[in-house]
Amino acid sequence: MRSVEAQLLHRPPGLAAGEIVRHLAAVQAQDVPSALLAFRARSATLTAADVEQAWHDREIVRAWGPRGTLHFIHAEDLPWMHALTRRDTNILRRLAEEGVTGDDLLTLIGRTLEGQGPLTKADLEERLAGRARGQGIVHLVALAAHHGLAVLAPSRSGKPTYVHTADWLGAPVVPEPDRERALKELATRYRAAHHPATPDDLAAWSGLPLGQARTAWGLSAAAPPPREEPPVVRLAPAFDEYLMGWRSRDPILPAEHAKKVFPGGGILRPVVLVDGTIRGTWGRKGANVTVQPFDDLPAGPLDDEIADVRRFL
Repeated sequence: MRSVEAQLLHRPPGLAAGEIVRHLAAVQAQDVPSALLAFRARSATLTAADVEQAWHDREIVRAWGPRGTLHFIHAEDLPWMHALTRRDTNILRRLAEEGVTGDDLLTLIGRTLEGQGPLTKADLEERLAGRARGQGIVHLVALAAHHGLAVLAPSRSGKPTYVHTADWLGAPVVPEPDRERALKELATRYRAAHHPATPDDLAAWSGLPLGQARTAWGLSAAAPPPREEPPVVRLAPAFDEYLMGWRSRDPILPAEHAKKVFPGGGILRPVVLVDGTIRGTWGRKGANVTVQPFDDLPAGPLDDEIADVRRFL
């Protein structure tokens, strides 16, 4: 059974948003509302405003990380994480497909972002004066991010904003030059937050080739085994690290219910976890939470979780 304690789902008291991110190494943040709820599942006291404040304070940063997808990463961890997870695979091809070409693209996006503070995609399109539109703008920002020059700042009116790293963090992100040190740090953090796990799981979570994941694994030491855990009921958001952190979800998701969680089209529904196993899905409109159980669920703990979602929001 996967350890809910290693994933902080037993909700140890007193953890700040930055501490949760550092322990997990990164928190999936493709969808910001879901990412915020991942903090709630791990803290009985944090609020959405607390997490957003850590983002505004630059303690945690929304950036491209494991698997080339957007994550919250602790600002102090960006150099070694960037060294291992940055990738320019397909960026130039995608830019060309969007009609964004030229040998000055990195200079173009760097100049467009620098000194401007957070900009929405619409702001960038205006400043780019026809050089890029639509997804071409996002791919340009991804090119800048690959070179340590761009991250995502807090949203404005529900829209993502992009900012030059020097404006937001004081300097560009410089990748950790000692790759062995970076690999060791990655595997050490991963093993502390994922138990049990294998190098194959690390490769799937990080996006590293399996050979590099095995090297990283060999450089790190096993984390202490988790203690015997009390029963836990949690409403975990879509794309929670507990679902995304291993190669296979088979140990926590009965096959007959898989389509209810993964209906297709890239959709991943929020789940009800009971002692580490997925026992239902849930959703919300505003603060109204509805649960679709697969079988009987512990009523009292589930009611407490529903109430806590309202508290958090």
